[in-house]
Amino acid sequence: MAAIVVNVIVAKNRQLGTNEYYSHQSGRDCCFAAAAPYNHYRNLLPFHGGKNLLAWRSGISSMHLPKYQTAFVKRPPIYHCNAATSTTALPYLDKVDFMKLQNGSDIRGVAVPGVEGEPVTLTEPVTEAIATAFSAWLSEKKKVDASKPLKVSVGHDSRISAQVLQDAVTRGIASAGLNVVQYGLASTPAMFNSTLTEDEAFLCPVDGAIMITASHLPYNRNGFKFFTNAGGLGKADIKNILERAVDIYNSFTDEGLMKSKRKASESLKRVDYMTVYTSDLVKAVRKAAGNIEKPLAGFHIVVDAGNGAGGFFAEKVLQPLGAITSGSQFLEPDGMFPNHIPNPEDKTAMKAITQAVLENKADLGIIFDTDVDRSAVVDSTAREFNRNRLIALMSAIVLEEHPGTTIVTDSVTSDGLTTFIENKLGGKHHRFKRGYKNVIDEAVRLNSVGEESHLAIETSGHGALKENHWLDDGAYLMVKVLNKLASARASGIAGGSKVLTDLVEGLQEPGVAVELRLKIDQNHPDLKGGSFREYGEAVLKLLENHVESDPKLQKAPVNYEGVRVSGFGGWFLLRLSLHDPVLPLNIEASSHEDAVKLGLAVASAVKKFPALDTSAVDKFLRTP
Repeated sequence: MAAIVVNVIVAKNRQLGTNEYYSHQSGRDCCFAAAAPYNHYRNLLPFHGGKNLLAWRSGISSMHLPKYQTAFVKRPPIYHCNAATSTTALPYLDKVDFMKLQNGSDIRGVAVPGVEGEPVTLTEPVTEAIATAFSAWLSEKKKVDASKPLKVSVGHDSRISAQVLQDAVTRGIASAGLNVVQYGLASTPAMFNSTLTEDEAFLCPVDGAIMITASHLPYNRNGFKFFTNAGGLGKADIKNILERAVDIYNSFTDEGLMKSKRKASESLKRVDYMTVYTSDLVKAVRKAAGNIEKPLAGFHIVVDAGNGAGGFFAEKVLQPLGAITSGSQFLEPDGMFPNHIPNPEDKTAMKAITQAVLENKADLGIIFDTDVDRSAVVDSTAREFNRNRLIALMSAIVLEEHPGTTIVTDSVTSDGLTTFIENKLGGKHHRFKRGYKNVIDEAVRLNSVGEESHLAIETSGHGALKENHWLDDGAYLMVKVLNKLASARASGIAGGSKVLTDLVEGLQEPGVAVELRLKIDQNHPDLKGGSFREYGEAVLKLLENHVESDPKLQKAPVNYEGVRVSGFGGWFLLRLSLHDPVLPLNIEASSHEDAVKLGLAVASAVKKFPALDTSAVDKFLRTP
């Protein structure tokens, strides 16, 4: 088992070249920092007669770079020549508004230059400060014993900035006196699982985990998700970490940064944890099928990983279970995402997997988002199971195992889904606020007060099960689907993916379903110095009053977010975005004509707010 763990020795020719970025020996080569960024990236780029390096120094567009394994982008130097001697703070570091990096229970920012109007906010020093802050937060939570340093695992998806940020995270953790275990390319669910796995050979369990990802956002973005064995961190925790990071960043010294580099070399180890994670998924399917070695033998299943981190699923999960995976596509990690956005909600992405299923005459298609915490399915007839249909499928599977349980979803799920869960399946539908963490936390709360809930799932594809520690794990959701296929075959039921299709029979689906975004102009005089949130709340209050005076409309008796209204055979929900100056409007109806009637009801109420851009609604109302 000794080969599993690789102690990382920082040498001059290390793959990532991080030592060159900081290298300094007895004052030699005083001006190393000016050239260091080029040395750093030179190690990563294929070198052909100096052409790449010359192009690099000329500011080559990142769109023309090689794939993820070698594609990084130019950064300005951030360390001065007196790196080994200075003990003063670094005034030349960019001013950063750390609090703007919070995105609910995640941290997200721009990590790569090249997109107009999107300056880099997630630099290496910013990243190092955030990682140090998380380490301090974790040490307080765990009441760390100085004689036994805490361990933090670090993984990343396929983004082109991933490895550089991974090094910065490693330095930040090490500077706080904690040990670091790098996983390299990994999935978000695997990172959480590393806090639960008990296997000393793989240095598990770790005390905390950091996943470097920005989900399905464009190539220039990146961010962080944080975990302990209690689950993902909440908004308040993220705010606390960012507040700590501000102080850490402002107190950086050259000497301190050099020290963190040295500590990283001493405390860093690497482990192939994904072999543990995938092995557990395989075991779960085998167990559901009665401990059959290859319960999926004969099933043809194609996977679309969208060039994210989910390519492992075909080779490491499906093939050991006996499935045929020919026709699977975009399995190789490529942080430029050249084929389509890795997003089960994206129409282009879903079209790609449906085509793959039909062209290969497959029984099933599976698609993941970038970091594998979301997924969707396509049956043999190319019927898509995402959004409401995926929720219906997972509800049917879970309610077979736990009759009468409560299914918690976000606020934009359809009325037809409620009817399906409650009237067809005999469960209870609890519609809560938008945001996967809100949905999961609500399910946990319901269980704590005596209302049994086994599934929390959002329309975006984030789905969490009580049996899986309330982790939103796209791969585990697919395991539940595979379990259904395997157990049906073990029971003598044939028909491939038809067993899944039959589970959602009777689900009423709307003829029209749209989401329109009404933006709030924060510079408009009508805000009078107030916040967009206050303005949005005023819009919602007026709409609520308008609905109460209209006998054709009926406000939902129980609603946790925005204003939800039924009428004209459909419904609409106007809510305030969690993070942005936007009021999303969801409308579902049996026909376009009825959807327009609902849209008119909203438009007539909100026209009194001049700072609200209603052009999206106006365009919809004009569309025949």
